[in-house]
Amino acid sequence: MDKKKLATVMEHTRGILKEHSLCDHCLGRMFAGRLGVVSHKRLGHKIRTSLKQKQPQTCYICKNLMSSLDMQVRKMIEASKEYQFSTFLIGAILQPSIHDRDDIIRSKFQLRGIASIKSDITREMGKLFSRKTRSVVDYQNPDMVFTIDFKKDYCEIKPKAILLQARYTKNIRGLTQKQKPCENCEGKGCFVCEFHGIREFNSVEGRIAKFLFEKFGAQQAKITWLGSEDESSLVKGNGRPFFVKLFNPHRRDISGGRKIELDGVSIEGLRAINKIPSDPVKFRTVVELEVEAENEVELSLLEELKRLKGQRLVLFENSHKQKKTIYKIGVKRRSANLFKVKMESDGGIPLKRFVAGQEIEPSISGILGTNCKCVQFDFHKITITK
Repeated sequence: MDKKKLATVMEHTRGILKEHSLCDHCLGRMFAGRLGVVSHKRLGHKIRTSLKQKQPQTCYICKNLMSSLDMQVRKMIEASKEYQFSTFLIGAILQPSIHDRDDIIRSKFQLRGIASIKSDITREMGKLFSRKTRSVVDYQNPDMVFTIDFKKDYCEIKPKAILLQARYTKNIRGLTQKQKPCENCEGKGCFVCEFHGIREFNSVEGRIAKFLFEKFGAQQAKITWLGSEDESSLVKGNGRPFFVKLFNPHRRDISGGRKIELDGVSIEGLRAINKIPSDPVKFRTVVELEVEAENEVELSLLEELKRLKGQRLVLFENSHKQKKTIYKIGVKRRSANLFKVKMESDGGIPLKRFVAGQEIEPSISGILGTNCKCVQFDFHKITITK
């Protein structure tokens, strides 16, 4: 430590302590940066000892708040005992009068470039909490954020949401993809639905959400799907990709079985990700459609559908046009007016409209020259493309 700087600090300190009583924490904070010292309390004690000053009964700035941080850390430990986390961040809400007194000292004695009382409080609490929980402070992306309200004597915790990616297959018919929201709160979360936003779990979304609630102790799950299917559809092969944002998770361990069976729905490849895509994700699908024609369709006419290979479909959506490509297509006749179409195409084609010819060109009905309807369709493969 620079002796000349220390001597100047001692002289400066005498002037401060003549007018205001400061605890070791607040005293050391005033000069720690100037002297390159990490521990504010230790520096404050050293300065006070050198000046033969007694420890005051009450600190002018913090009113002895710095000496009671252990109690606040115990509240943090109690509030977070049911949560898994390895990183954290602490915020603090102080009485305005504490900030005012801190500003008075710094302005009156022209102390520049020193840490604020709020920063010192969160710094000290972070060191204490880290030692007791074996977790570390993370200023960028913490697992848990604590807000200590010293005005109301309250500790609020906010776990970081968990972001997941996986695929699901659907092995039974009669199961919708999406779950209806709770009628009482319209999906916002209430006591009736235990704050999940949904009350029943009789859909693909419901069964996935229920599993995630149980595994991670989460409050709500927001699922982003890559495409959709009908209640009567199956999703086979590698499954449909989806993304999940889990709110208020109590557990963060992703490990588990490679394949998760959920009564007609299977999840594979569950893993944590850093970000859910904000832009639409491009994907291709291999889908098999069962089509019923209004009139008998000759096999030679069905062969005409094969010219859709390589063609771009034009979708008319609310005065906007979208274009989708069919890459492969095959046709198999089942009876006079019933046939199957298996094709690989860009994802997002409204398949029933493609068959019927509603706001989409070309269409199966248009090519065959007769009204057709899609009886059902199953997905065999879904691939994310770049």
